[in-house]
Amino acid sequence: MTKATSAFRRTLRRAALPALGLTVIAFFGAYAVLGENGMFAYGDYKRQLAKREQDYAVLDHKREMLRNRVALLDPHHANPDMVDELVRKELNVAHPDEIIVPLD
Repeated sequence: MTKATSAFRRTLRRAALPALGLTVIAFFGAYAVLGENGMFAYGDYKRQLAKREQDYAVLDHKREMLRNRVALLDPHHANPDMVDELVRKELNVAHPDEIIVPLD
């Protein structure tokens, strides 16, 4: 073994641990930027959040409408117009002088 080969191997052994450390750091750094939870995914999360907030607003509005209808059908003090509307809708009946406008 020559002196140059020996020095080269010694240099490789000394550089192996720092090179491994730099490789691990580079891997985790790339994952922090490009990974599924990385910095580039942040914009997608913001779009998903905006869509879900919009969906929530629609569902919240529907819930409020249903809450109002339930309050109008309270057995202790039911709204006569609401009860009449539901009975006519379920039984499919109408007075002869009424005009029916389908809403569905």
